[in-house]
Amino acid sequence: MPAAAGGVSVYRGAERFRAIATSLVRTAGFAAVYAAAIMVGRLTVVADTRLALVWPASGVAAAWLCSRRRSRAWWVDAAALTAIAWAGNAVTGAGLALSGVLAVANLAMAVMFMWLLGRLRPTLWGGGGSRRLSSGWELGSLLGVAIVAAAVGAVIGLTGLWLITGHGSSIMLADWMARHVTGMFVIGSAGLWFGRVFAGMAARSTSPRWWWRTLDGAVRAMPGRRVGEYLAVVVGSVLAYLVGFVYDGGLPLAFPLIAVTVWAALRLCTNFVVLHNLALGGVAVLCTWCGMGPLAAVGDPYVRALVAQLFVLLITTVGLILALGRDERAELLAALTAQKEQAARHGALMDAIIDSMADGLSLVDAEGRVVLRNPAGKRLFGAAATVGEAGRRMRHLDGSPVTADALPTARALAGEKTGPVDLLVMDPDSQDTRVVRVCATPLPDGEGARRAVVLYQDVTAERRHRDQLAGFAGSVAHDLQNPLTTVEGWTEVATDALDTAGAGPGLDRARDSLGRVTRAAARMRGLITDLLVYTAARDEDLTPARVDLTDLVDDIAAARTDAAIASGEPAPRVTVGELDPVHADAAAVRQLLDNLVGNAIKYTGAGVTPQVSVTSIGLGDMVQVTVADNGIGIPAGQHEAIFDDFHRAHPGTGYTGTGLGLAICHRIATRHGGGITAHDNPGGGSRFIFTLPATDRLGALAEVAAPLILPTAPAGASRPAPTIATLAHAA
Repeated sequence: MPAAAGGVSVYRGAERFRAIATSLVRTAGFAAVYAAAIMVGRLTVVADTRLALVWPASGVAAAWLCSRRRSRAWWVDAAALTAIAWAGNAVTGAGLALSGVLAVANLAMAVMFMWLLGRLRPTLWGGGGSRRLSSGWELGSLLGVAIVAAAVGAVIGLTGLWLITGHGSSIMLADWMARHVTGMFVIGSAGLWFGRVFAGMAARSTSPRWWWRTLDGAVRAMPGRRVGEYLAVVVGSVLAYLVGFVYDGGLPLAFPLIAVTVWAALRLCTNFVVLHNLALGGVAVLCTWCGMGPLAAVGDPYVRALVAQLFVLLITTVGLILALGRDERAELLAALTAQKEQAARHGALMDAIIDSMADGLSLVDAEGRVVLRNPAGKRLFGAAATVGEAGRRMRHLDGSPVTADALPTARALAGEKTGPVDLLVMDPDSQDTRVVRVCATPLPDGEGARRAVVLYQDVTAERRHRDQLAGFAGSVAHDLQNPLTTVEGWTEVATDALDTAGAGPGLDRARDSLGRVTRAAARMRGLITDLLVYTAARDEDLTPARVDLTDLVDDIAAARTDAAIASGEPAPRVTVGELDPVHADAAAVRQLLDNLVGNAIKYTGAGVTPQVSVTSIGLGDMVQVTVADNGIGIPAGQHEAIFDDFHRAHPGTGYTGTGLGLAICHRIATRHGGGITAHDNPGGGSRFIFTLPATDRLGALAEVAAPLILPTAPAGASRPAPTIATLAHAA
């Protein structure tokens, strides 16, 4: 174990030594480049002045400190930078004191550049991140950072110059700003650009051979036409600058030379553009320093230096803005192309899914035009171009036509989501009638225009099977009445005989078995009764007449109350409002109301006194009746399914039933030309609303049925139950 620990320590020590050595090598490399930049800058000093045409050292210093931002030995780099700046200026004749001031000014500019770049653009390489320059806004930020950093250096450098030499002027300030802004912007931007490139390559390999193979492979992979364009730009730039600076004939041809920069920036890669800017700027400064070209004709050395800096700054800015803008546009176009391809693939997938659906699907716009229909929808409705054409072939299940505003599509376009609705649809080819289940959902777009998605499901076979099953069940129920009556009769006889036989273990077991038979027969009797009632509601002819709903509900309430008292259950409290008479089959309406009131009483929480309210309102030629209760309510999502045949909303909860009661109610209401819906009651319970045809005399009642809030707490709880008067008022 100690040997292993020692091995780890040696390994860590070697890694630390390797990291320190690598850091020192990088520091030495930057120091050499920085010293060379100072020498170059001092070589361009204008005669009889202490001003240099360029000062690339400020850009090298900025790139140096930015690249070493995360180094633990950052202070070593700062100290080396200061020492080299002091020595370089002193050796070239600036004097020890002035060299010290200029060294501090150079360090201050580099530190300010590094700090501001990290604050403004922390995601860029050199600012703390790893991303390259990618937009004109970021280039503008870099220029702003260079201006602020140069201003900080000017405060230190020019103040020291004035204190030491007594010289100072506005033109010297302008020249200082131009020189150092140009140096930091031109050299700094190139350093940050290629620093990221070299850092990425160094992360993959530090072998010079690998670097050469990578560059050689990139050049060889370039198309010949592209290589020709690079050569053309190089040759054109050489010729243009020879004409502009050497063979100018005294003409001011400097600024038109920007055309070659624009050419390179618009056509060639940004790496080449950065190098091209450096080369052209260097040529312009060199020619001006040698007294050639239009810039050398400026008599004032301060103005000459200022104009030279501005020219270099101009070509660099124009070249980078155009190149970065082109790169940004290319990235956006690539992203847009990728998004288009993805959208096309997604659209093709959605088309395949929609076309493969067994159910019909249509997309309808606000004007009722069908803008999309899958093959299944075409099979159901043909080539109808509008909702109106398809709607003319639709009928309710009772054969009555569907009005235009009652179509599920029209309701969806009005903002209403319509659930599954079964309608009769005539086939446009065979003239056969199908039963189609329709669902419509509003689909507003971003501009507020409404559209609707409509789903169609052919349920003809399902309906036919259900009707056949219901008919068979009714027939079987009718046939089972006599055998069941026989079972009930003989069970009663056997029970009476056992009651007179005395007691004994065998007799007790026999009585228990007969009790089970009696209860099973009672359950079977209830099922048979429901099946017969359902069959009657479905098949028997209706005999419409005037039906007084108030008397009918009072009679049903009295019967239910007597039954509850006889069985020892809490007596229900049924509140009956002023009900409008209806024109309907009296027996069917009795069955409808008896089922609803019976369910309201049965599906009540333990210990809660059932409270039921029955009210009505007149709606033109129809009467809307509301039956509200304080029961356990309807499970979420089952407000429409509870009207299906044999559907039970509360299975396994102790509430018995066959699942036919509400199906019977639905059948009775629809056969009369009305309908029935279920809703949640505010405060608990349910509200069932059905419509029946009205008679000639309609009551003058409220136009809207108000929600009814009934107590759901057990009897005797802290919240008192409302009085009959309160219930009647709430209704």
